Amino acid sequence: MSHEPQIQERAAQHYAGIPATVSMDGLSSAIDSGYSELFGWLASQGIPPAGPPLIRYLVIDMAGDMQIELAAPVTAPITASGRIQPGTLPEGRYAVLRHTGPYDGLIASNAALLRWAQEHAIELDTWETAQDSAWRCRAEHYLTDPSQEPDPAKLETDVAILIA
Repeated sequence: MSHEPQIQERAAQHYAGIPATVSMDGLSSAIDSGYSELFGWLASQGIPPAGPPLIRYLVIDMAGDMQIELAAPVTAPITASGRIQPGTLPEGRYAVLRHTGPYDGLIASNAALLRWAQEHAIELDTWETAQDSAWRCRAEHYLTDPSQEPDPAKLETDVAILIA
């Protein structure tokens, strides 16, 4: 189940992230190992997450490799450490859709948000590269912790794409 898309004004958000290049088939294992490493590093540094984890999609090639960052919001910029890199989601207006349900429904929710933006003549901050579509800021924010909510039908995720 997905809610109606909307436009939201969002503040800039610092994050700690792990860059990764993955295929759709490798995404799940990258998420499992990457978040374990990221949250372990944050704990070792005494840095609490400032919100739910997210995936930032930099370049999306559904048939090939995607460039992503597995990230956790933080209150202040971090210093790079090994694979952990600082990042900032830019402030601005975002097209946002709240997805409720299992994660395998996120592809359809992303497609619905893109279709809605096109139908409403909303220009998203994207461009084509030799690989495929690049995004200034396109992210999925995982609002529900699956370790706290075992029912996949109740998981909530915000899909957010920066408007040009």
